[in-house]
Amino acid sequence: MSTIVIVGSGMMGSALSVPLSDNGHEVRLVGTPLDGAIVKHGKETGAHLTMKRQLPAAVKWYPFEEVAEAMEGADLYVNGVSSFGLDWFIQEMVPRIPESLPVLSVTKGMMNLPDGTLISYPELLEQSTDKKISFNAIGGPCTSYELADRDFTHVSFCGRDMEMLRWIKSLFETEYYNISLSTDVRGVECAVAMKNAYALAVGLAIGMSYAREGKEIEHYNSQAALFGQSVVEMNKLLDLCGGDPSNVRLAAGDLYVTVFGGRTRKIGLLLGTGMNFDEAMEKLAGVTLESIVISTRTAEAVRALIAAGKVQEADFPLLLHVDELVNQGKTVNVPWKKFETEFMV
Repeated sequence: MSTIVIVGSGMMGSALSVPLSDNGHEVRLVGTPLDGAIVKHGKETGAHLTMKRQLPAAVKWYPFEEVAEAMEGADLYVNGVSSFGLDWFIQEMVPRIPESLPVLSVTKGMMNLPDGTLISYPELLEQSTDKKISFNAIGGPCTSYELADRDFTHVSFCGRDMEMLRWIKSLFETEYYNISLSTDVRGVECAVAMKNAYALAVGLAIGMSYAREGKEIEHYNSQAALFGQSVVEMNKLLDLCGGDPSNVRLAAGDLYVTVFGGRTRKIGLLLGTGMNFDEAMEKLAGVTLESIVISTRTAEAVRALIAAGKVQEADFPLLLHVDELVNQGKTVNVPWKKFETEFMV
C-alpha cells in the first residue's frame, strides 16, 4: 500500500481518490484555501459538495492548514488544482515538495511564447524551480463525476521517466481506469488543452440550431462538421508543437466529452445563437472559462506563426473564427467554405 496526498479537492483531483482507494492505497485529500466548504462537507458526510458523489469511506480529508501533516510520509503528490490555480501551486506548493516526492498533475493547459511556440504546463513547472522534481501529468477523455461512478475510460499519463510512469500507473489502474504511458509530455498535454478551444467551436452549431429552430433542438450534421474540422486543425497544431500525431486520439476523445456538458458548451451555444462575447459572458454571470484562455493563447500562437511565414491562415479557419468571436467582438459566421479541400491520388 502507498500513501497518496491530493492537494486541491476540486472535482477531478477528488475523483482520483476512487481508483486509488479501490486499489487499497491511503488517500489524503487536502483542500486549497478556497476549498474550505468542500472539506468541511466531506468530513461531515463523506460526500463531495460540488461533484455530488460519495467518496470512498477510507479517504481522509484535510483543510489546507494541515497540508504539512498530510504530506508527511507521502509516496506521491497529486496536484489537483485547475489551470487558474497554477500560479498558486508554483508559489505555495512547489517550495514545499521535496525532490524525492514525484508529482502527478491533473491541471490541463498550455502557454504560448512570443514566437508562437506552445509549451505544456509540466514544462512550466520544471522551469519554475531549481529542484529536480519529477513532474508528471494526466491527459485524456475523463470527466470527474463519471470516474467517481467507475465508468470505463482510457487516459494517458505522461512524464520524462518511463519507469516512474509505470510505477504511478500501478497505483491508479483498475478495470475501469485504463492508462497508456508517454514520454511525449508536450504532445499529450497540449493535445488535451487545445480541445477546449474547439469544444467552444463545436458548441456554436448547437446555438445556431437553437436560433434557427426557435427552440432547443440540436442538429448533428453541423456539429459533426465542426468536430471533423476541429480534428484536422488539432492535428496541425500537434505537429507545430512537435508532438506525436497519435495524441490526436486524446484530443478528439477529450473534445467529445467536453462538447456534451459544462461551461465550454454553454459559451459556445450562446455565441452560436448570435450573441457577442460580452453578452454571452453576462449571461453566464462573468464566470472564468479555461476555454477562453486556451482559445486566446492558441490563436495568438498561430497568428505569430502566420506573421513569421511558418503557417498559413487557411490552415486554421475555425480557430481564427473562435478568436474573432472571443477577442474581436464579432458574431458567429462559421467559415464553412474554408473547410473544403480537394484531394487527388
